[in-house]
Amino acid sequence: MRADGHAPGRPARDGQDTRDDQDTRDLLRRCARDVVDVAEDIRAVAERTGAALFAPPPVATGPRRRPRSALAARWALLRALTGKQGLGGPAIVAPKGMGQVLGALGREGLAALVAVTSLRLRIAAVLVDHPEFVRDPGMRRLMEAVTTDDDPEAARALRALFRDRGAQRALSGLAPVMAELFAVRALLHQDPAESGTARALAAGPELPAGPRATSAPGPAGPDRGEGSAEAVDLTDQEKQVIATEGSVLGFLRNIEALSAGGRVLVQNVRGPDGVVRYVVQAPGTAPGRPRDDCPQDFAAVWRNLFTTDSPHTRSVLLALRDHGIPRGADLALIGHGEGGVAVMNLAQDEEFCRTFRVTHVVAVGSPVAGRKPADPRTWVAGITNRHDVLSVRDGLGAGSAFGPHPNWYEVDYTGPAHEFPRCHMLHEYIEHLRTVVPEAREDVDEALTSYRGPIVRTQAYRLKDRANPPEGHPFLTVPTASLPTTAGPVDVPVRYYDSSAAHLCFPVDAGAAGSLLPAATWPAPGRLGRRALAVLSLYEHRCTTIGPHTEIALSVLVDDLWRPRRYDAVTDLLRRADLRRTGRFVVSAAVTGEEARAVAKEIWGRPAMRMTADADLMGREIGVRSPDLGLTVEGRLGPGVRCPEADWILYGRRGENTVRTLVRTHGRRRLHSGAGLRLRLETAAAEPFAGQLRRLGIDTARPLFVLNCPRFMARRGAGAVLPR
Repeated sequence: MRADGHAPGRPARDGQDTRDDQDTRDLLRRCARDVVDVAEDIRAVAERTGAALFAPPPVATGPRRRPRSALAARWALLRALTGKQGLGGPAIVAPKGMGQVLGALGREGLAALVAVTSLRLRIAAVLVDHPEFVRDPGMRRLMEAVTTDDDPEAARALRALFRDRGAQRALSGLAPVMAELFAVRALLHQDPAESGTARALAAGPELPAGPRATSAPGPAGPDRGEGSAEAVDLTDQEKQVIATEGSVLGFLRNIEALSAGGRVLVQNVRGPDGVVRYVVQAPGTAPGRPRDDCPQDFAAVWRNLFTTDSPHTRSVLLALRDHGIPRGADLALIGHGEGGVAVMNLAQDEEFCRTFRVTHVVAVGSPVAGRKPADPRTWVAGITNRHDVLSVRDGLGAGSAFGPHPNWYEVDYTGPAHEFPRCHMLHEYIEHLRTVVPEAREDVDEALTSYRGPIVRTQAYRLKDRANPPEGHPFLTVPTASLPTTAGPVDVPVRYYDSSAAHLCFPVDAGAAGSLLPAATWPAPGRLGRRALAVLSLYEHRCTTIGPHTEIALSVLVDDLWRPRRYDAVTDLLRRADLRRTGRFVVSAAVTGEEARAVAKEIWGRPAMRMTADADLMGREIGVRSPDLGLTVEGRLGPGVRCPEADWILYGRRGENTVRTLVRTHGRRRLHSGAGLRLRLETAAAEPFAGQLRRLGIDTARPLFVLNCPRFMARRGAGAVLPR
């Protein structure tokens, strides 16, 4: 059965879907299917060629043998496998060790490259619906690397996205094509351990289910966490919103209430027939924050797609055992996002289904279309907003040429929200079940009739992954305190789990630098000879406690506020950071996130503004572009020298006081000449940032030197308020 949110062929609300878009997607998927068939044929030819190459020579029956002819034939077969215009890659049936030798002699397999073309067509089908993903810098970098067959760069870009655990940018950029990109990597890498899974993803057949069904290569390797569950109490506020009667909306609201804490909920429901049944409610990954030691992370999502044996699934199973559910009891499993994948893994486990009777599975916004429950009596419902890209991570959704399992109750509708991650949020699904597809809600409630009764017990369990330490341990595992801001409470110190930075240092006129400092405060520009030092800092923060964002800041090196000394900035480098008297006064800052702007302005006293920007600071090629600021910095860093880690003292102005902030950093830094970088300002660039750059005379200058750090962690405290 299929529930649809609008009539086929008609434009959706707000022009979200058109017949032209649908035709384009269908054409791309049909082409993807045709191309992957060609790839399979080429692979079969390569297998036969390899078999002929290494087959034993036939026994001669005639009076004369022709060894030269046999040698020429084998040479022709070898060239067909390893030549530039040949099949490429190792022969699959080669003797042990010879496959690697042929792989080194040849290039990527022709079959793999053709299959990659099929995957690119599927990625293009996804981007028809979501062109905004191309504007994301991390996703664009990954797509460019895949398109140009630059496998090392693709792997680096992929790792960069995955390090942003749970962050909205990584989800929105990677989720719609995650399976395809892993398949591209496996096909180009030609790892025999991954080739079977990669070919299955390219061809699109149903993948096997069950414990350890197939290898699940991921960005951080296999997930071997132990998984655990601990019973916890609900807060008084949560108790007020937890449902007391069984219904699909009530269960989904329970999941929404628990989604931020890495918990699952188990409820005992007394049905209309008086029998007590059990409902397991599992949230998905919460976006925007690091996950610490919770198994609900992005690596677990990937592993859950291919095996039921994962820390997340095992943690849910341990929670059920702790709850004391009797053997043979009826269970309904309900999940959202990754939680839907975890509960479906349980439904696929034959041993679990022999212990309990799984009567219903309801997965909301989850990629479960290619899975079968172990018990054929289990009723499965999949509820998916067509714009929710997380539901296509198994390669069977919007980017695939193949339809879902035919025996499921599928609710596939077009909601009024097109933007991701909003369209994946559970409160959006709840509202859509009330207003957009109410008939689907009624159908699911009817199927759950035996669970429509009073709740007699509610217990929450916190899921943990004991094998993994907290993110950033030990550098970022520090005491925190919550401070209020206009964007909501913020924990300080603010922690930066994965960032890149380039500090461009310019010698400038000391008078011009002094004119940028507040007149009501005391700092004076620190002089290096007759010149002062201005620093243009470019940051790409991929994973932080205030959300991923890009930051551009202009600062001036200043002397001690009370006792300035000549060359104090140089001698201050010999002191510990917390004992330094000098620092950099931030005269302008611009960020791409609202929470980051509020923290910079209200806590650190920096004149921060919102902007849009693209940044790529992870390699030797530096590129930062901000249309709002009219600023472009690009170029290539030359050879550099390793320099020690450098903590910073930053100054800002809040009200009548100066704020001194200590920034602790951890990462590898290198000092480069600035000759390869160029800074450009548009004529109509926005003030005050552009005006300050022009006043310092660095709007067209090249930096004297650049302090570069492609990857580092940092923590910025709340700052100390100084009476000056």
